[in-house]
Amino acid sequence: MAWNEPGKNDNDPWKNKGGRDQGPPDLDELLKDLGNKFGGIFGNKPKGTGGSNKSFSGIGAGIVIAIAAVVWGVSGFYTIKEAQRGVVLTFGEFSSMVEPGIHWQPTFIEKVIPVDVQTTRNLPSGGFMLTEDENVVSVEMQVQYRIVNARDYLFSVTNSDASLEHAFDSAMRYVVGHSKMDEVLTSGREQVRQSVWSELDKIIEPYNLGIIVSDVNFKDARPPEQVKDAFDDAIAAREDEERFVLEAEAYALSVEPEARGAAKRMEQDALAYKEQIVLAAEGQVAKFEKLLPEYKAAPEVTRQRLYLTTMEKVYSNTSKVMVDVDGGNNMMYLPLDKIMQQQQQAPVNQYNRGLTPLKPVNPSQGQNSSVNSTSSRTDRFSRGDN
Repeated sequence: MAWNEPGKNDNDPWKNKGGRDQGPPDLDELLKDLGNKFGGIFGNKPKGTGGSNKSFSGIGAGIVIAIAAVVWGVSGFYTIKEAQRGVVLTFGEFSSMVEPGIHWQPTFIEKVIPVDVQTTRNLPSGGFMLTEDENVVSVEMQVQYRIVNARDYLFSVTNSDASLEHAFDSAMRYVVGHSKMDEVLTSGREQVRQSVWSELDKIIEPYNLGIIVSDVNFKDARPPEQVKDAFDDAIAAREDEERFVLEAEAYALSVEPEARGAAKRMEQDALAYKEQIVLAAEGQVAKFEKLLPEYKAAPEVTRQRLYLTTMEKVYSNTSKVMVDVDGGNNMMYLPLDKIMQQQQQAPVNQYNRGLTPLKPVNPSQGQNSSVNSTSSRTDRFSRGDN
């Protein structure tokens, strides 16, 4: 059967009623027809439709529900960073804590609040405060803290940061109010800082803010502008005093070791001198103990030998003058170096020094004089010993 045979116009896609001479239908009618079909898919019943439209409506509702379920499931994935902890709320009530990583939550049922528990936070505070001695000072300090319990941080108080700020300001005013102005401005700054830290811990402990104070910094403390110059002079004088004390301590530390070393050296010298004297005395004792038997055997010979040995030691280091009293000849014996030195000098200088000039003698006279001198000297010393 032909596509456009007469009487078969129901198969015409353009739905022409009159025959092959008619063209395609109006565009408005085509769009209206398509709109009715899509309206049936989403639940709208087009005019003049039957049960087929009901099936299209059920399919459309299922597609919408599936898409909504997919969107709801995908929206529940979230990520907690390494430095964070997640606080899970179920219908607004705390239920659990989650660790870092990728997690899933049922949207519109649970809510997760990430809290940074590793970052150190800074909170400054300061102002004009009254000291114990009724002076006004401007103090500026800073507290450093971090969160250790995310649940307490969020739910123990309305605002943990604001509560910490009020507690910090209260601790500062309490400590400064119990300190003197000079301590706050100069020497007692470290003590004030430690006291503020301790007082702050006492204040926030009952509130369980979920935070821990890691440090308190004393940034600045200054008097009012009207008396600032006078306090600057006082601070400079105190710094000079501390500098002088440090210099004196450094000088003491440098001198004391030297004094101790000198004392130790003198002590060692004294011990060495003691050992030397003791050993010398022991040597003399040992010498005399060995000499005693010889002296007992021949006293005169031993005495003479000791004398000669002693005189030999004495005269070996001095210029010797030998006088022959019995012979009547005065003769001076000088060392060779002295003789050469005197030969180079003028005779006038010799007489001015009061030296007796040398007299020429013959060899026989010299030998006799020496023998006589030796014998007379021996007799005299012998007579003296006896």
